[in-house]
Amino acid sequence: MKFIRRSLLSYSRWMVCVHRGRLARCSSSNADGTEGAGAAAGGWPRRVVSGLQPTGALHVGNYFGALRRCVREQDAGHDLTLFVADLHALTTHHKGQSLQENTLELTALALAAGVDPARSLLFVQSAVPRHAELCWLLACLCSQARVQHLPQYREKAALVPRGGGAGDGGEVPLGLLLYPVLQAADVLLYRATHVPVGADQQHHLQLAAQLARTFHHRYGPAFPVPRAMLPDDGSDRVRSLRDPSRKMSKSDRDRRATILLTDSDDAIREKIRKAVTDCTPHVSFEPELRPGVSNLVALHCLAEDKLPEEAVEESDGLTTAQYKRVVAEALCGALRPLRARAAELRARPRLLRDVLRAGAARARLRADHTYAHVAQLAGLAQRPPRPALASAADAVSSPISE
Repeated sequence: MKFIRRSLLSYSRWMVCVHRGRLARCSSSNADGTEGAGAAAGGWPRRVVSGLQPTGALHVGNYFGALRRCVREQDAGHDLTLFVADLHALTTHHKGQSLQENTLELTALALAAGVDPARSLLFVQSAVPRHAELCWLLACLCSQARVQHLPQYREKAALVPRGGGAGDGGEVPLGLLLYPVLQAADVLLYRATHVPVGADQQHHLQLAAQLARTFHHRYGPAFPVPRAMLPDDGSDRVRSLRDPSRKMSKSDRDRRATILLTDSDDAIREKIRKAVTDCTPHVSFEPELRPGVSNLVALHCLAEDKLPEEAVEESDGLTTAQYKRVVAEALCGALRPLRARAAELRARPRLLRDVLRAGAARARLRADHTYAHVAQLAGLAQRPPRPALASAADAVSSPISE
C-alpha cells in the first residue's frame, strides 16, 4: 500500500501548489489543460485517455488489451487518464449496489495492475459532470443516422428483447444511441491525443474525431483530433474459449468461455482444459484455419510476452492437450500476483474511495478548463471557476488507513 500512500501525499502537495499559484513549477504537464514542458509537437500535449465499464469482473482480454497497455503508457512518462465508465454502464440492467461494488473492484484491479494515482488520473466518470454536459453539446453536432450506422449500436440494439425487458416496453433505450457520443465527450473533454482501442472500437473513435473537426469548423479549435492506438500484440482479439469465432466477453452466459482476473488458479486450469480446439494434435498458429488453438497460442504469448513463432517453436512435440497445461500455467503465473494485490486493496474500500475522490478532484479541474473554453466558443453561459482547493479538500480529508 506504500505507493498509494505516496500517491495521495503527492496529491496533497500538488494541491498546495495550486493554492499558491505555482502549479507550473510543480509539474511539466498542467492539470488545468495548459501545455507544460512536456507539450508535444502540434501544440497539444500527448494525452492518453481510456475508460473501463464496471459491469462485472474484468477478463484477461480487458487486462492485456486495456489495463496493461495503460500502465505501459504511464510508465513511459505519458499523461494517462483512466476512468471507471459508470455512466456507460447505465445502458445495461444493473442494481445500484452492484455498480458500486464493481466500481471498487475495478479500481482495485487498476491499482494492482500498476496504475499510479500520483502520475495518472484515476476516477469515476459520474463524479465529473462535464462528461454529460459536453455530451449534450456534441449530440447537437451529430446526426441520428450517423450513430445508428455504427456497428456496435446495431449489434446491441438487436439484443434488446421486444415486448418488455429493456427500456420502455422493450424499445431500444435512447442511451444506446447516445453511447458513442458520450464516448466522444469522454475523449475530447480531456483533450486526448491518443486512445487505446481495439479494431472493433475504431468506428467510435472516428466519430470523436469527426465531432472534433465539426466543432472546429463551426465554432473554432478546441480539441485535438484523437488518434487510435491499436495493439500490435493481438490483445484486442482474445477469443471465447468455448466459441473462438466470438470475442471473449464478461457477459458470456457460458462461464467456461471467459477467464476472469478474479479466477483462481484451479478455475483457470479447468477453463483452459475445456477450451475448444480441433482434431489436429500438434500446435500451430493459424487464426483462420485453427481459431481455437491459435487463441491458446495468443493467450500464451500475452502472458509471457512472446511472439507466436516462439510459442509454437517451444511447443514442438506437444499435443494440444499437453499445450493447454503450458498455457494454463503461463496465465496463472501472470495473473496470480495481480489477483493477490487486488484482493488486498479490495479489503480496504475506504482507501479505494480516497483514491477515486482525489482523482475526481483533479479531473474536474482539467474538465472545467476545457469546458470553459468550449462554452466561450459556443456562446454558452460562463460558470464561475470552481474553487480548486475547496473541491479537492474532501478528497484528502479521510485517513489513508482504516
